[in-house]
Amino acid sequence: MRKLLNTLYVTTPDVYLGLEGETVVVKKDDESLLRVPLHNLEGIVSFAYSGASPALMGECAKRGIALSFCTMSGRFIGDVRGETHGNVILRRVQYRMADDETQSLGIAKNILIGKLHNSRWVLERATRDHADRLDVERIKKAARLVAEAIPKIQAAGTHGTLMGHEGEAASQYFSVLDDLILQNKEAFYFQERNRRPPLDNVNALLSLIYTILSHDVSAALSSVGLDPFVGFLHKDRPGRRSLALDIMEELRAPLADRFVLTQINTRQVDGDDFEKRENGAVYLQNAARKTVLAAWQTRKNEKIIHPFLKEKIEWGLVPHAQALLLARFLRGDLDEYPPFLWK
Repeated sequence: MRKLLNTLYVTTPDVYLGLEGETVVVKKDDESLLRVPLHNLEGIVSFAYSGASPALMGECAKRGIALSFCTMSGRFIGDVRGETHGNVILRRVQYRMADDETQSLGIAKNILIGKLHNSRWVLERATRDHADRLDVERIKKAARLVAEAIPKIQAAGTHGTLMGHEGEAASQYFSVLDDLILQNKEAFYFQERNRRPPLDNVNALLSLIYTILSHDVSAALSSVGLDPFVGFLHKDRPGRRSLALDIMEELRAPLADRFVLTQINTRQVDGDDFEKRENGAVYLQNAARKTVLAAWQTRKNEKIIHPFLKEKIEWGLVPHAQALLLARFLRGDLDEYPPFLWK
């Protein structure tokens, strides 16, 4: 398993990313605000407006350092991709399987089994950890209904049927997500998932972390030679990293959603950390974004036992582990793709 390196998050407006020797330099006007050696980085996510030098983009592409650009509100714009790693045979297998309804359906089922399993256990763990503050019966009912969708997913014969069962289970999960918010309910409440733009504080946090997680998953897929844009669950759409969205489904609840809930319930964020635009969009302000991204980096360094590999790895390496397992399945080394099953 590879070593987890750092991700540089650039949140200061109007800065420019340059390269001096083998060091990333964050500059504002003629002043150097930060210098970070490239060998310490596996990714750079820039929320700045001014861009990056061609020299830095070229070196990131050469070294396989994922460089992504987002708006200040956290919406993904694009990324810099270098030479594709791995061999073309692996990607040709990926494309053939994606075009084959039966084979792609099998992979999509396993991805959604992982998603529903993990969603269920986020709810179950909440009832264990906060039994005195939750309506345990209500949340356990939702967890049970999510679990009951798994056999339906396994039996689904078409992609449409599969997505129908997934949608019903997701509705059950989100119906009790607001119950898991235990602090500052006036500022933090969840009624439904909304995005583009997010319309409340919780959705603003979720959208930001989902964007960052998408960056990490896409980089992991590229590093093992897979094409992040060709998925099995999410169908092709110009500009959409469908395979990254596929693998993200397994990680949204146990990694992203739990992280957001922790930030709220430990009062790391407050209602004053958000701004509401004229169109109703809600975004995290710059100072709070820095705090949240620092906490995300800390979270990525926490270790777990990977349920399939039985190895202790950092949370930040789970996308890489799943990318490797998918590549091994496509090469014929595994009988099926093993989803990430957290508990």
